[in-house]
Parts: sequence; structure tokens; C-alpha cells
Amino acid sequence: MKKSNLLETAGLRGFISFLAVAFINAMVDLGHKILIQNTIFKIYDDAAQVGLTAIVNALILLPFILLFTPAGYLSDRFAKPHLMRATAFAAILITLLITLAYYQGWFLFAFALTLLLAAQSALYSPAKYGYIRELAGNERLAPANGFIQATTIVAILTGIFLFTILFETRLSGHSYRNEAELIQHIAPIGWLLVVFSVIEFVLACRLPMTASALPGQRFDWQGYRRGHILRENLLRLYRNPIIWYAILGLSMFWGISQTFLATFPAFAKIVLAENNTIIIQGLLACSGIGIIIGSLVAGTGRKGHIKTSLIPAGAVGMCLVLFIVPFLASTPAFALAILSFGFFGGLFIIPLNALIQLHAPASQLGTILAGNNWIQNIVMISFLMLTLLAALVAVSSQLMMQAIPLITIVLAALLARNALKTKQT
Repeated sequence: MKKSNLLETAGLRGFISFLAVAFINAMVDLGHKILIQNTIFKIYDDAAQVGLTAIVNALILLPFILLFTPAGYLSDRFAKPHLMRATAFAAILITLLITLAYYQGWFLFAFALTLLLAAQSALYSPAKYGYIRELAGNERLAPANGFIQATTIVAILTGIFLFTILFETRLSGHSYRNEAELIQHIAPIGWLLVVFSVIEFVLACRLPMTASALPGQRFDWQGYRRGHILRENLLRLYRNPIIWYAILGLSMFWGISQTFLATFPAFAKIVLAENNTIIIQGLLACSGIGIIIGSLVAGTGRKGHIKTSLIPAGAVGMCLVLFIVPFLASTPAFALAILSFGFFGGLFIIPLNALIQLHAPASQLGTILAGNNWIQNIVMISFLMLTLLAALVAVSSQLMMQAIPLITIVLAALLARNALKTKQT
């Protein structure tokens, strides 16, 4: 009995360290992105601002697409704690380069380092999600996913407010003529990114080791270049209907969310006659708070049980909220609606993530989770391209907000029907 308690205590300490690593990793990734986007906002206007912001988002998503196969291979080939330590150390080097770029006023170099930081995150991601199952076990998959999802969202919300406040504080009382002068004013914030990266590495070194490595495998670079490995990995996802439909469901949620987040500010600005970005960003932040609450609710319940009944419930709830949003006309009403959208989203995505981890073979878990990331990012970019195309042909934000629920309900109905077939008992 004492031995069991000691193991549970060690596992709890390991999981707390793991949550801290995930929190800081998200903060570092977001912090640089916020500083670059705020710089673009201050210096550029109209089409130039939109174009550069779109490029930043593309730089963040591209590594998850291009590194899908090697990220999965590394996660399966090496012990996941070792991989997380290596990527955490890489983050220290990258943030030092970012800080140097800030002090030197090398905006284009700092801009390009967004891609390198995103590549580090892409290599880290499958190891992180694969480690959840190794650390928590099958019986605690749902609550563990709920905690990691909530932790990531809290990190995102914290990062948005922390780095934006620091950005504005550093610029207060300073004048600047271009982006080079601006980033030199905010350069000391770079040291905060470095400090966070060092803390992340120290915590990663405290993660308990798990028997997850598969020695002896070699990466087929020729097959990777020709796309053969990509096709094989995608077929591996497709052959398991539970994993495939779970990935499609997650992709639908994040794709719709990208379109909603891109469209809502313009829509709210017209409806509320509001130019204060704090109000608009505060409304969007309500979605993150809702996801936290929904994730925690979805993660409760008896051990070993995944609440698949929440998948169609979450989908229906999101559709209802999206239908209501175009007809609202006050800030409190928008806040409640967006909070509800996030809540139902949390109910929707947590069981899907748990299903993927539960049904993936241990030897292929890293590859399957990397494939999940790859498909989600392809879908998100596709939704953003459709949103951009609609804007280019002058489709109003009001019409786009009305079209979003129609698209969502068609996709959700198909996915909810298949999710019901995978219900666990």
C-alpha cells in the first residue's frame, strides 16, 4: 500500500512538472508572436497589416505541416521526456537569438525566427501529447487531457495580457519611425522569453522517464522527400475509423474557430460601434475561458471512462451559439455567447483527444498525434484561405457570420453520427 502511494505521489509530481512545462512552452511561443504582431499593428496599416499578420500565422502553422513525419518519428523513436528536454534546450537558443534581434533592430530576422520557434513547437507537440498517456495511463486519459487543455488555454490568455501590457509599457514615452526602432524599445522583454525557456528546460529535466523509446528504427529520408511516408502515415490514420473521425472532428472545431476569430472583430466593430481593442480582445478571450470550463467538465467522471456522449452535445451546443451570435447587439450578450461557444467546444474536443490516445497503438502514438496536428493545421489554413477569399470578393462580415453556423451544422451532423458509433462503455 505504501509503495502504491509513493508511486502515485511521484506520478502526481511528474504530472505537475509536465503541466508547468506545457504552460511555459505555450507562453514562450505566444509571447514572441504577440510582440511581432503588435509591432506590425503599430507600424503598418490596412492591406499591409493584414498581409503581414497572415504571414505570421502561416509561419506558425507551416512547421506542423512540413515536420509532421519527422516529428512523429522522433516521438516514437526516442523517450518522450528526452525529446521534450532537447526541444526545451533549443527554445533557450532560439529566444537568445530573438532577444539579440530585438536589441539590434533586426525586424526581418526576428520575424523569420517565428518559423524556427514554431518548428521547435512542432517537434515538441507529439511528444507532449504522447507523454500524457504514458504518465497518466489509460484510466486517467480524460482528466489528464482536460488539465492539459485548460493549462494551455490559461497560458495563452496569460501570454496575451502579459506581453501586450509589457509591450505598451516599454513603448510609453518613446517615439519610433519604423519597426527597427520599435523593437529596440521593447528589446528587454526578450530576456523574459529567455528566462521562461530556461525554467521550461529545468522543469523538463524533472519529468519522470517512461519506457517509450523504440531503438533500432531509422528514418527514411528518401521516402520522406518523395512523400511515401506521408501517405503511409495518413493511411494509418484512415484505417482506424475512431481515430480518423476524432481527428476530423477536432479539425472541424479548430477550422471553424479560426474563421470565427478572424471574422468576429470586424463584425463586432460594426454592431457595437466599438474601436477599443481591449474590449474586442476581451470578448475573444471569453472563448478561452469557456474552453477551460468545458475541458474540466469533460475530464471528470469515473476512471477509464471517456464521455463520448459529450461529443454530439458539444457539437449541437456550438451550432446553436453560432446561429445566435449574428442577432446579438450588446457586449454582455456577446461575452456570454462566446463563453458558451468555448464551453461547448471544450466538451467536444476533450473526448476526441482521449479517443485518439486510447486507440492509437503505443508504437505509433507519436506518428498518429503528429498526423493529428498535420491534418488540423491543413484544415485551419484552408479555412483561413476561404475566409481571405470571401473578404477579397467583398463578402460582408455579417453575411460571413451567418454562413459559419450553416457550414458547422452540416459538418457536425456528419461527425456526431459517427462519434455515436464509437461510444465507450
